[in-house]
Amino acid sequence: MIDELRALAVFAKTVETGSFRAASRALGLSPSVVSHHVSQLEARLGTALLYRSTRRLSLTPDGQALYHHAQAMLEAAQNGLDAIAGRAAEPAGTLSLTLPAFFARHPLVGQLAEFARRHPKVELTLDFSDEKRDLIRDGIDLAIRIGELPDSALKSRRLYDMPRLTVAAPSLLAERKAPQNPQELAEWPWLGIRMRPNRKTLIHETGQAQSFSFQPRLTVNNVDAACQLAIAGCGLATPPAFLVADDIAAGGLQTVLPQWQVEPLGIYAVWPANAARESLTLRLVHFLAAAQSIVHSKNN
Repeated sequence: MIDELRALAVFAKTVETGSFRAASRALGLSPSVVSHHVSQLEARLGTALLYRSTRRLSLTPDGQALYHHAQAMLEAAQNGLDAIAGRAAEPAGTLSLTLPAFFARHPLVGQLAEFARRHPKVELTLDFSDEKRDLIRDGIDLAIRIGELPDSALKSRRLYDMPRLTVAAPSLLAERKAPQNPQELAEWPWLGIRMRPNRKTLIHETGQAQSFSFQPRLTVNNVDAACQLAIAGCGLATPPAFLVADDIAAGGLQTVLPQWQVEPLGIYAVWPANAARESLTLRLVHFLAAAQSIVHSKNN
């Protein structure tokens, strides 16, 4: 049982950091030992938990389900350690947080509001901006970041995966022959996001993946702006699903190749490495991770 719990913890850290190498650095183990623990866990369960490639890892459906259980296990253990360490006193102080601009409409804002209600002596400063802030230079305690993270001295924790949709206006779809596979979309007009690469990976419901590069017709630095330009028929876009759910329901946008899902983006909490374990920063990270675990459990 102890070996399985250790393997679960290693698996969770691998998913959280995005690679065996990053997990090995975080855990103080060699990459081969990290890989061995995950492989042993897969052998024990008789199922694949991770899709492996030369550049990245991604979760299988079974891996996704197990990861959320592993998160809940580690959260419970951390809460127990916190209680024993006598850190149950009411927190107080200031905490600054930077988030992408479109997160102003994300449920995470409600979770931040709940954190503020629970801890009235904590002063929160929220900076909604699509420009990546320098946490050390600007004195920011915590950032919510999207997608793969570069190696740095910052600490990070993967909170969840954000689903996306390939969408276009009905007027644009009416101008073109219906695509049969993702490769055909490479020649369509696209809306680019300045902070994101001009490359897409779509995954078929059978698990097959196709990637392609594109030349954007228009490039913006704001996801909400890209959604509005997509509604106006200026090009394809792959926004977060929650941003365009109402537009799809109203008929302003339609999904393209619905049997092919856009590769989801990892959402990470990122903070300076020198943050103390009992700090407000880590308390908020643990709170957000636990909230996402609850949301996922309700959705399933």
